[in-house]
Amino acid sequence: MNKQYKINYLPLFYEDLASVTNYVTKKLNNPTAAQNLIDRTEEAIMTRLSNPDIFEPYHSTRSRKHPYYRIKVNNFSVFYVLIDDVMEVRRFLYNGRDIPDLL
Repeated sequence: MNKQYKINYLPLFYEDLASVTNYVTKKLNNPTAAQNLIDRTEEAIMTRLSNPDIFEPYHSTRSRKHPYYRIKVNNFSVFYVLIDDVMEVRRFLYNGRDIPDLL
């Protein structure tokens, strides 16, 4: 029987996502693409919520109490950790950035 996980979003995740979608909406003048990215991100997170622990942890150079896991969404990655029965969604980052430095 699968463990049931709750979900918790950190404010930093929302800040990351808002920054990206504001850029796509305002600078690239493409609000439809921004909404599609939000929808795909939400769908990917909800899909992963059913079994967030069966994936390989993200390899990090830092020692962590709770390892990061990664969900790829287009050119972006959602990073989360598992703490007991909670999937804590922490970051939404563009894959071209220096991700190890930002985590």
